[in-house]
Amino acid sequence: MYKVALIGPESSGKTTLARYLARRYNGTYVPEYAREYVERKGTTDVTFDELCEIAKYQIEEIKLIANSQKPIAFFDTELIVTKIWFEYAFGRVPEWLNEAILRYPMDVYLLTYPDLPWIPDPARSNGSDAIRLELFHRYESEIQALDIPYYIIKHCI
Repeated sequence: MYKVALIGPESSGKTTLARYLARRYNGTYVPEYAREYVERKGTTDVTFDELCEIAKYQIEEIKLIANSQKPIAFFDTELIVTKIWFEYAFGRVPEWLNEAILRYPMDVYLLTYPDLPWIPDPARSNGSDAIRLELFHRYESEIQALDIPYYIIKHCI
């Protein structure tokens, strides 16, 4: 199973691109669980323990996808995004999450650049251009530290 993760700041086209690529290459689309979680909760304010729950669910998804009959999976965000969320919101990351990132690596990352307009919705909270760019650079640093291939996706409008 080849695993492709789409990560990037909010409202940068990850979901649209992940769905398209999964259809185009007859792959598995793995939706963003954090979005489902906060939509169900009704707020983007999550506790440290709730974010742990989100991360553990993501880890289980990665394990399950490994057994898929399809040769490729497209993850609409993954553990690096959750790690940065921990750092940004709580200033700390559970050690087990760092271990999971190393244990269940992606094969390639598509890092979406925040060059699309931010569109507010109930599952988004980081709309300023400065925050979006800061998060983009944090994601890129994490990918580089893992030494996993990645491509920056910019949108032509």
